[in-house]
Parts: sequence; C-alpha cells; structure tokens
Amino acid sequence: MDLAGKRAIVLGGTSGIGLATTRQLEAAGVTVTAGSRSPANVEKAKAVTGDAVTFRTIDVLDREALTALFEEHHGYDILVNAATGGERASGPFLSMDLDGFQGSFRKLWGYTNSVRLGTEHLAEDGAITLVSGYPARKARPGSLAISTVGNAVEGFVRALAPEIAPRRINVVSPGIIDTPMFAVQGDARQQFLDGATRDMLIKRAGTADECAAAILFTLQNDYMTGGRIDIDGGATLP
Repeated sequence: MDLAGKRAIVLGGTSGIGLATTRQLEAAGVTVTAGSRSPANVEKAKAVTGDAVTFRTIDVLDREALTALFEEHHGYDILVNAATGGERASGPFLSMDLDGFQGSFRKLWGYTNSVRLGTEHLAEDGAITLVSGYPARKARPGSLAISTVGNAVEGFVRALAPEIAPRRINVVSPGIIDTPMFAVQGDARQQFLDGATRDMLIKRAGTADECAAAILFTLQNDYMTGGRIDIDGGATLP
C-alpha cells in the first residue's frame, strides 16, 4: 500500500503507540482521524500534530458512536486500533477480583466492535492493524489477565483474516514500551522500566515510535495478513 493520499482511522490515536502511529501516518501523507475517549489526550495530541489530523472524542465500547464514525468516513483505507479499553487486572488469578478480570476484556470488545462495524466501510484493498502484547505468549506471574486478552486478540486476527480477504488484518505485539500507560514518573519510572527489562536481550524499554513503525509496515506490506510482528526486545525468547 502506498500510504500517500490514503485515509485512516486510528482509535486510541492520541496517546502512546496510537499517537506515534497517528504522527507517522500523517508524515507519510495520510489523512488521519484520531479517536480517543479522553478529551485531555485529544488536546495534548492537537499540539503535536498537523492539519492532516482531525480528532474525535469516542469510546470504542460505544457501538452507536463507532457506527456513525465509520459511516461518515465510508471508503476509508486504514483502521488501527490501539485503545486499551480501560484498566486491566493484575496479580494472581486465584485471588483476583473476577469483575476486574472480566473488565480486562474491554480491550478485546473495543477491538471487535471497531472491526465488526468498521470493515464494511473499509476500502476493498484496505488494511486493519490491532495491538496485543508479549504476555500473550510469555506471561510473567501476575499478568494472566493481560495474557489471556492478548491471546484472544491474536486468535481473533488469525481467524478473521480468511473471512475479510482481500482486506487485510494483522497484529503488532509490543514488549515493555515507555508510554504514558506507566503512570509513575521521575527516578521511580526509570527504576521500574529498568527492572522490567533487566532479563530481556535488549535491556531497555521500547519506544512508541518503534512500535508505530511496525504498524506502518503491516499496512504497507500487501502480502501480509493474519500475521504478527513482535517488537519486544526479545522478551518472548527463552
């Protein structure tokens, strides 16, 4: 896919990996509509993007709002969903609050909502990319909820690819990425990231731009569908 002149919708497109994707798509000549449920993140994103990006305050769990968005942009070329869906449960499963565990699947429901409602308005040669995470294949203690959701996202992509061809769908799986998702700041933030990546082959956190570059690759490579790209510093290796 030659990105220049294309139209994209990026959900979760105002922070972290989503914002980096919005900016890289804009730099490649794409007209982008970036969606976010956070008005504050929309305002921050406006300060670092150009005229080719417009914004929509939208919750990926709001099916009516999503339907209206996709109908408005009928014939668009690219859908990226990097929205987290909200808080995710952590800790041992046998002591985990089950409502918290179920709530972790808001990410999956946001993805399935956007793909189900957005694909019928996507161009015949359009492409979709979702974001999972390395715990889908190598879960650390306490990350069972995140791992289970990531597995569901990756299985969804593989199962759906044959149904929507020639449209394409792929997934990017990040490792520990330095984004606003980690709320701690200052020295405590760096200590956390250093500790989280100490046992990885590349002993640092990844960047949102490194993940966004992988997302753009999945969009540009017309021979890739139902696939996954790991951007994880070797986290899933033995």
